[in-house]
Amino acid sequence: MSDRTAGKKHPAARTRERTLSVTTLAAEFHAPSLTDFFPPAVLFEGTPFELDRLMLVRLLMTAVLVAFLFLAFRSPRLVPKKLQNIGEMGMVFVKEQICDEVLGKESGRKFFPLIATIFFTVLFLNFSGVIPGLNISSNARIGMPLVLAVIAYIAFNYVGIKKYGFFTYMRSSVVVPNVPPAMHVLLIPIEFVSTFILRPFTLTVRLMANMLAGHIMLVLFFSATQFFLFDADNWMKVFSPFSLLGGLAFTLFELLVIFLQAYVFALLTAVYISLAQHADDH
Repeated sequence: MSDRTAGKKHPAARTRERTLSVTTLAAEFHAPSLTDFFPPAVLFEGTPFELDRLMLVRLLMTAVLVAFLFLAFRSPRLVPKKLQNIGEMGMVFVKEQICDEVLGKESGRKFFPLIATIFFTVLFLNFSGVIPGLNISSNARIGMPLVLAVIAYIAFNYVGIKKYGFFTYMRSSVVVPNVPPAMHVLLIPIEFVSTFILRPFTLTVRLMANMLAGHIMLVLFFSATQFFLFDADNWMKVFSPFSLLGGLAFTLFELLVIFLQAYVFALLTAVYISLAQHADDH
């Protein structure tokens, strides 16, 4: 038998190899790409008003928040019912557990509108991460967390500058009292970075990272469920209930994270305002 003849394979063998190759490719699990997390523009593409899926989710949840507050408080009753009861529970929580607790009753009443706006904005934008069909929080991208952090940054610096004046406020914020003069060379840069750079940075990254991580975990759990059910070999289908249960359990955990991130963001904003009000007690 010649080398040329020996190198040839039977047509049935070639067909079997192609079938195995296709089956193997079909059974591969492909991790989601970045376009799955942040889809390209879907409306007004190429214009300054370009909107992608994440922006549409953000606009939708903003409209839902406005509609909720309008319907809850458009005709308040002495004995609240339904939406008014839910809305008042949220407002009372922000007032008593954040504003009054951190700022005191007088200052808490003054800054309640700002703190409540931040709390409910973060809460509703986060909540879209567990709504079927939306499946992602718009806080999972840096834009909105950065805007909220800048608002908090402007608020607490405005409070401090208004009370003490710019230079006194800056000095009180970065100069640690009752330390040896030589230590100021080290402590002043540390205090400046901590107060005026790390605060907005950590507010932004904490919110974004938590919501993005939660979204990725949910995508992986439910993508794995789809893979096990429809693409994997028969013996691997037994894993689909476990990945599905894992996804449902993590959804419940994500609900807790959604609330905690709104609470932490609003709480830290109140704490930073309180620190600015008492900068001379540094």
